[in-house]
Amino acid sequence: MTGTSGRTMQGEGGPAGRHGEPNLSTKRLLTLSLMAMGIVFGDIGTSPLYAIRVCFSGEYGIAANQANVLGVLSLIFWALVWVISIKYLVFVMRADNHGEGGIIALMALLLPKDPSERRSRWILVGLGLFGGALLFGDGMITPAISVLSAVEGLDVAAPFLNPYVVPVTIGLLVGLFLIQRRGTARVGGLFGPIVLFWFAVLAILGVRGIVTEPGVIAAINPLHAIQFFLTNKIHGFLVLGTVFLVVTGGEALYADMGHFGRKPIRFSWFVLVLPALLLNYFGQGALIIRHPDTIRNPFFLLAPSWALYPMVLLATAATIIASQAVISGSFSMGRQLIQLGFSPRLQIRHTSSRQIGQIYIPAINWTLMVATIGLVLGFGSSDHLAAAYGVAVTTTMVITTLLFAFITHEKWHWPLPATLGLMLSFLAADIPFFGANIVKVDHGGWFPLLIATIVFTLTATWKRGREILYDRLREGMLPIDEFIADVEANPPIRVPGTAVFMTGTSMGVPHALLHNLKHNHILHERVILLTAVTEEVPRIRPAERAEITELGQGLYRIIAHYGFMESPDIPNLFEDLRLQNLNIDVDQTTFFLGSETLIPTERPGMAIWREWLFAFMSRNAQKATAFFNIPPNRVLEIGVQIEL
Repeated sequence: MTGTSGRTMQGEGGPAGRHGEPNLSTKRLLTLSLMAMGIVFGDIGTSPLYAIRVCFSGEYGIAANQANVLGVLSLIFWALVWVISIKYLVFVMRADNHGEGGIIALMALLLPKDPSERRSRWILVGLGLFGGALLFGDGMITPAISVLSAVEGLDVAAPFLNPYVVPVTIGLLVGLFLIQRRGTARVGGLFGPIVLFWFAVLAILGVRGIVTEPGVIAAINPLHAIQFFLTNKIHGFLVLGTVFLVVTGGEALYADMGHFGRKPIRFSWFVLVLPALLLNYFGQGALIIRHPDTIRNPFFLLAPSWALYPMVLLATAATIIASQAVISGSFSMGRQLIQLGFSPRLQIRHTSSRQIGQIYIPAINWTLMVATIGLVLGFGSSDHLAAAYGVAVTTTMVITTLLFAFITHEKWHWPLPATLGLMLSFLAADIPFFGANIVKVDHGGWFPLLIATIVFTLTATWKRGREILYDRLREGMLPIDEFIADVEANPPIRVPGTAVFMTGTSMGVPHALLHNLKHNHILHERVILLTAVTEEVPRIRPAERAEITELGQGLYRIIAHYGFMESPDIPNLFEDLRLQNLNIDVDQTTFFLGSETLIPTERPGMAIWREWLFAFMSRNAQKATAFFNIPPNRVLEIGVQIEL
């Protein structure tokens, strides 16, 4: 078997055409589209709760007159059409990594096949890492702003309930994070119908507003957006930062592509989601034109008075579902970073035996919960949180555009003029949105940038630290053929059974094996050198899982290949190896693991503070025993000191 890292992606935009996208029956397409409702569109689908309101009453709110309303609606219309419909749905979703999307998958596509060449792409890798780090900030802000904006509907229905908005929001968020450990497989089937009903209600409320002021439809004309900027100048430009809130779910559409495929997502968007969102935004705009005082909360005031409490309940359910999708996305991205070697091992629990994507990472869950509650307490309202929200997503969208441009040119072999033309057309929207949001750093935009900087520092330090560690280990590593020759010339005592030595490199003899032989003077009858390798593809076919090499003298080298969306499981690997006539009984096998004590030094490699940070992260990483699902009672750890 050969390694799978040499595979190339041929996306829909490439010369080979789309691969792996099955022809869906109408029934299957509708079923997947309904399921996608609850996962893919929850984030962008809850933006009507606050986006229009913040444009007119937030930190940079504009006067609520007819010309401004039409200008803002025109910006919203063309933002949804250009950024979501064209950029993401038509183009970016073509760049899949064997069916998977998202900025980490996009970054993995650009990694050179030869690991020795990857340092030359450090800028692209850095951009991808920073974009992924920003999404962790998004995972903290989305639950806070979404649930808070829904509960704020209580203030509209009954103003005396205003003091309870923040406590109720915190209670809902605590409950949301507490149930994560149980998984969402059981309730996932309910998400789609609820969000489908949500979009239907959005459309109905929007039509209800539009019929009272049909002239609002004129906002489709882009001249209203142009006139808006000419009239309001710098103030109008700053409003772009809040208009951007209507497209904040764009990255989620791309990241969740692997769960459903692009066809159901595109179908749902163009048939239901986009029309429902536009109708609701235009309906809110019509209401503001007729009654400017409704700007305090046009979404809930668009509903009849008798429906306010049901709308608060429905909006709360929709925002919890949207938050659930973002939280699950954070778990998925965390696993990708672990598998690609950018994060220390963390405890990963699988919450469903049927769906591989259903995982739970406690460390990420509790970090998100503490940060989200802190955001609600610190900012107090969805208006104040809006500034923090925009900075994270605009920056990620700019990075996605840049990485996508490299894909079109390097992987799809587009001519350079075509690549630059498409990239600049996307940046023509991304850069103004970014500029309008980045000026809000001191109004809350600092938070996602701080989170991204912390996460980026941790991931980059871990990746570089592991590279240095492997270099140090290889310095004193004995070549395997010399070891075999020595065993043949000076046979040690052989004891019954199988010994598995886990090693991070497929070259040389592991230090644990040398130390065991040196101190115990024995060698098992069968010795396996096992290396788990993560490829830059989401999943590996079972037939390509392992390559086995017989080295002689009872020694074997096994290289197990995993995708970055998979979790290594050694007992399952051994079950698969039975099909290749290599019978390994886990209960009769001893696993030898090296336990490195890292000593920061002044040797070239990393700054001393980063070496201390790497050593700290290494000490607190999940034990390899649990990460690889190895029975603890079959493990022996052999310690070794390494000077970084």
